Amino acid sequence: MITREMTDYVIIVAGGKGLRMGSDIPKQFLPIGGKPVLMRTLERFREYSEELQIILVLPKAQQDYWQQLCRDYHFTVSYQLADGGETRFHSVQHGLALIPDDAKGVVGVHDGVRPFPSIDVIRNCYETAREQKAVVPVIPVVETLRHVAEGTKPRGDYRLVQTPQTFDIQLLKAANRQPYDDNFTDDASVVEAYGHPITLVDGNRENIKITTPYDLKIAEALLA
Repeated sequence: MITREMTDYVIIVAGGKGLRMGSDIPKQFLPIGGKPVLMRTLERFREYSEELQIILVLPKAQQDYWQQLCRDYHFTVSYQLADGGETRFHSVQHGLALIPDDAKGVVGVHDGVRPFPSIDVIRNCYETAREQKAVVPVIPVVETLRHVAEGTKPRGDYRLVQTPQTFDIQLLKAANRQPYDDNFTDDASVVEAYGHPITLVDGNRENIKITTPYDLKIAEALLA
């Protein structure tokens, strides 16, 4: 439950260039079901909560195009805009800078090209993070894994990581004051490097990351 002294945020990071799509248009702006992917992502978090403060992190070079899309689609979901950084780590830093230093609550970090997190998963991530401080949604691996050098690995030992990854605001701010490291592959790795354990919760399989033309077809099917 969000109290009056507590404000929750989500930082939606969208810095893709669409290279794997074979498109000149960044993947977050490609339409699914007649609407850009990124708009559907923001709408899902607004559906979760009208009070949630949304921070969108976009490369500066893409912001004019995005704002034109918002006009064209009459997009009215409210958000704050931050400039993208050199890496995801730096982009999240820019988003965190828009959150007051004394803020209390939970902040999620979510991929802009994941438009289908379920409302139940989002809620569970935020509510669990109030107690556990650092939460990541995951799903089981359903296919056999093979390590190139070491051979087959038991799939039961692995999970596929999703977003939103949710954290106590003060914990994520402190963790992101660390110097950048190439091993920071996601926000959970940043928090783990800071010394805090991660709690895993169930994600939803529809929460795909749209990065290829095949993913776009899956997204269209999910909407249908």
